[in-house]
Amino acid sequence: MNIGISLIGFMLFFSFCAFGLSSILEGECRPAIVSFSAAILFSVPFFLMTVLSQPLKLALLIVLGMLFILLAILIVLPIGHVETGNDIPHTRYDERDVVFARYYLVPGSAEYKSYYAIRPENEAGDERMRSKPGLYSPKALIVNPTILASPKASFFLTDSLYGVVDGPISEEQVDLSTKEMTAYIKNLAKYYGAHDIGITPLKPYHVYSHNGRGSGVYGAPISIKHRYAIALTVEMDHKMMRTVLPTSMETAKQYVEMTRVAVQLAAAIRFMGYSARAHFEGDYQVIAPLIARDAGLGEIGRISILITPHSGPRVRIAVITTDLDLIPDRRKDGAAVIDFCTICRKCAENCPSRAIPFDERQEVDGAIRWKIKADACYSYWNTSGVDCALCVAVCPYSHPNNPGHNIIRWGVAKSGFLRRVAHRMDDLFYGRKPTTRKGPYWTQVL
Repeated sequence: MNIGISLIGFMLFFSFCAFGLSSILEGECRPAIVSFSAAILFSVPFFLMTVLSQPLKLALLIVLGMLFILLAILIVLPIGHVETGNDIPHTRYDERDVVFARYYLVPGSAEYKSYYAIRPENEAGDERMRSKPGLYSPKALIVNPTILASPKASFFLTDSLYGVVDGPISEEQVDLSTKEMTAYIKNLAKYYGAHDIGITPLKPYHVYSHNGRGSGVYGAPISIKHRYAIALTVEMDHKMMRTVLPTSMETAKQYVEMTRVAVQLAAAIRFMGYSARAHFEGDYQVIAPLIARDAGLGEIGRISILITPHSGPRVRIAVITTDLDLIPDRRKDGAAVIDFCTICRKCAENCPSRAIPFDERQEVDGAIRWKIKADACYSYWNTSGVDCALCVAVCPYSHPNNPGHNIIRWGVAKSGFLRRVAHRMDDLFYGRKPTTRKGPYWTQVL
């Protein structure tokens, strides 16, 4: 009996210590301290039990057994069961209404006049937003010209690739079975640098109704004849996303990476004899998060962006649409993410612009979802001068992809009770408010 009790104590001690060590490797002091404290707090009682009398040991083991049975029952009970509901919009979204497209309209231009002729209610608010210093502006609240040159350079590169989203198609087609071609495309995308990749049939609600940015004619109706959409993600570095200025460097860098992968993959498909177009930041003709969700890469959370299983919202998404015959992936059940986002609200509490809703999902264009106040979010960016990512940094799903966090992710996906425990434990280990982090050493001297 003493051996069994001691083994339980050792398992608890080493489990918490292992999590503490992984936290140190992540650069997280608070969860390391909590983990090492918990290692002592939960293991010492078991070691003390070995010196108790036999009847008292037995009584305590019975109590522990009953607690274990109660825990097992709570885990399997349908706590926090939510219905995903209809999350398919009834109408196609006009890209001209996207806040990024509106912000860059030049007063007095034909595009400016045509847009506000159909959306006069947006003009006053958009003019107030344009009066802000601007993203990466030397007049903004947060200024470091040396560091901010990096995201500017990254977007300079993505902008220069608008002209190669599409191109000529080889006359000879590669003849592979659908199964073989699907496997090859997925492996090629990962070889190029994609983190995850999924495929879905292209649906009308995936496609913007009118062009608002990038290549193509402003305001022109968008019609894509392709049958399939390939969604791919690239991962943003966890440590960089916990900083302020380096966050802008990291997000822009990963926009470059996703663009590079998408352009290469689309070109490779065309060289195999099939039509393909890359869609990336500034030149999307499709709504990337919806495609990625339907391709099985994650679920749309409270912050209105994709929450992936192992990186949370800490990803960027690109899309390739194509007429290449492929095997679609199944959309994953996102009820666990919806339930967790319903009870968590950490992103909403930390949003400096109050752009993230606290309430339940609402019906928007026929779809049940959360909708952020994009204008408030982007206005804050243009005031501060950097693209805020606090919502991504504090999201419990954003923790690094390692065994400790993945065990918790597995439990969160399976049990509503464990989702509520994980929510409280995340507050205990990491706090409700983010801790400001410094960037890499080479950025701190600038």
